[in-house]
Amino acid sequence: MQFPVAGIEVHPLVPPVVAFGISFFTAMGGASGAFLLIPFQLSVLGFSSPALSSTNQLYNLVAIPWGVWRYIRDGRMVWPLTWIIAATTIPGVFAGVIIRIRYLPDTERFGLFVGSILLYVGIMIGKGIFGGATVYHQSAEARFHELVNSHKQMEISSGEPLPRIHVEEFGIARLSYMFYGERFTVSVVKIFLISAVIGLVGGVYGMGGGAIMAPILVAGFHLPVYSVAGAALMGSFITSLAAVIFSMMLAPVFPNLQVAPDWMLGLLFGVGGAAGMYCGAMAQKYFPAKIIKGILAFCLLFLAGKYLFKFGAQ
Repeated sequence: MQFPVAGIEVHPLVPPVVAFGISFFTAMGGASGAFLLIPFQLSVLGFSSPALSSTNQLYNLVAIPWGVWRYIRDGRMVWPLTWIIAATTIPGVFAGVIIRIRYLPDTERFGLFVGSILLYVGIMIGKGIFGGATVYHQSAEARFHELVNSHKQMEISSGEPLPRIHVEEFGIARLSYMFYGERFTVSVVKIFLISAVIGLVGGVYGMGGGAIMAPILVAGFHLPVYSVAGAALMGSFITSLAAVIFSMMLAPVFPNLQVAPDWMLGLLFGVGGAAGMYCGAMAQKYFPAKIIKGILAFCLLFLAGKYLFKFGAQ
């Protein structure tokens, strides 16, 4: 099948199948999988124009709602955290889209940028596995996993849902919520500042920012991955919507470049991603947090090494 905007030819089943496999695991960690679809499209499919970034954002718009819906249904959405992430990443996304078009249109420089981002996110997740978590953090995740195991049969037989997250305080200074018997408090100002930078990076890369934000919330703010995944995904959806609209507005300004998304390719990836994210969000409660993080960290560091080694060898 021909994809004229991307300038590639690929079997129509390949994009949804690849997106399903990626998003199933990344959804468990609060990421849509867009950060791993970029290397696949860049290195395997040979899609490298600025339209790659907007196509990836389009994937997010199709795939993310299904995973978010599952987190909402299970009562694992911290809504104030979602609004904080979305409100501050959108301005950064606009700036990032312009930087991608003007300064990183070629494969070599964009490949270096991709490798650097993958390396950073992989290290952040690795810190969460090997030393970034406090006893406070670990106890809530362990309690949650034990609670899931004890409720598993009850949930199947009676349909009784697991306990829901309860927000206790949300203001300019801080956000506080209860999660399976533990109270978690974070600085709203710090998350605002970090989200602005993540929005810039996400706009350049072609993702909503959840892949970066979720590891920071887990490793840097010591929040359980089970409680932040939904908010990170929803924030990615909102910022991806803004990025796609902005890319379409900029397309006439740069007639010599492919800027607007490849709609068919993005939709095919999105269909597979939607199924994978729903299944991943549903399965998350049955996977230990370290396994979720370990899978993500391995994929990220492997790909980062590939891109950085390739750049260094040139």
